[in-house]
Amino acid sequence: MVPGESVDNLHRIVVVGGGAAGLQLATKLGDKLGKKGKAHVTLVDKARTHIWKPLLHEVAAGSLDVGHHAVDYLHHAHNHHFRYRIGSMTGLDRTARTIQLAASHDAEGREVTPVRSIPYDTLVLAVGSTTNDFGTPGVKENAIALDTPDQAVRFHQRLVNGMLRAHTQVGPVRPGQLHVTVIGAGATGTELAAELHRTTRDVASTGLDRIDPAKDLKITLVEAASRILPAVPARLSAEVMALLNKIGVDVRVEARVTEVRPDGVQLADGGFIPSELVVWAAGVKAPPFLQDIGGLETTRNNQLVVTPTLQTTRDPDIFAMGDCAYLVEQGSDTPIPPRAQAAHQQASHLVKQIPIKMAGEPLKPFKYRDFGSLVSLGEYSAVGNLMGFIQGKNMFIAGLFARMMYRSLYKMHEQALHGTIKTGLDTMARALTRRTEPRVKLH
Repeated sequence: MVPGESVDNLHRIVVVGGGAAGLQLATKLGDKLGKKGKAHVTLVDKARTHIWKPLLHEVAAGSLDVGHHAVDYLHHAHNHHFRYRIGSMTGLDRTARTIQLAASHDAEGREVTPVRSIPYDTLVLAVGSTTNDFGTPGVKENAIALDTPDQAVRFHQRLVNGMLRAHTQVGPVRPGQLHVTVIGAGATGTELAAELHRTTRDVASTGLDRIDPAKDLKITLVEAASRILPAVPARLSAEVMALLNKIGVDVRVEARVTEVRPDGVQLADGGFIPSELVVWAAGVKAPPFLQDIGGLETTRNNQLVVTPTLQTTRDPDIFAMGDCAYLVEQGSDTPIPPRAQAAHQQASHLVKQIPIKMAGEPLKPFKYRDFGSLVSLGEYSAVGNLMGFIQGKNMFIAGLFARMMYRSLYKMHEQALHGTIKTGLDTMARALTRRTEPRVKLH
């Protein structure tokens, strides 16, 4: 046990994973139960701050400063009546009703928190997903994923350092030296490609006059499927494809990657894309530690199989939600997709259902509603389709209205965490400070 943890008869709710769904659930349960002394609510995460995952492509491109948008778990937990515990979950003892956490260390390798266990009565696993490299050679060594803010910041620093290096080196810019290849044309990869096309040119314009944007800077988007954004309607995919072609992003479809090398990307058809900067955004899977953890039922992608009430199939005291949960709703042939709107809906559902479970009453099944898709191409444009927006019909949107709708999704997330007043004040403060800052983060 953790020294100093409260020991009493209150129900212990432990949420593992401080992503969009986990943090929202802990916040709402803390305000609803923790504040009134009805339960102990604990959030566990290996990081110390939270940032909305759909923003990571902007962090990687340099158009968003992670420090301005990060939520400090410890401070947020104090304000919303739940406890935050740092650590990576490594094990589960269903008999003792405890989870095991690894030790955490600082940047110098010194131990901050020891190996320990956290007790629970109700456990919610919301650990999200990680990039699936499908065992492709060279990915771990030569590509960067965008699963965490640290990875996004690391890629941006590598990008800026690469441009500074090219500007100051003795010889000319090498072929592929400042080319960026994004592998995987889902929402993250597509949005990143468009954002990078603008920000790389903005960085070059800040005095790096030895870099010729037309010749030295190139963004390539690679997708194994027959079209980009294969999970969204074909019309939306075609619209985004036309916009990418218009701004000069090189899009390769039906292109399967067989190896990522230090100097570029090898394709199955024998083609080679010279590129010293590679982002892997193809495919997702749940974290490996979930595979058969505690004897729970899992899929090949490490997802936890859950019932319609989001309870795991082998333990009703353990729930799973978000990308790490696998649920095929009645009447459907496919599982609920790993999307932010699904995680948000599941968190809202469990906020109501966990108190019902504590009272010993039957739970209601979760019903997923697909509200459509929105894809942002940064300052260039945005497109999307809203499902059931007007009298049950689908509505295709583009341009300024689509960009406003895309931004409103983030505001809804902030509002769920901070409330309307704080969200409004933060929005105005960012709008004012944005006028005095560079358009692109340069360090």
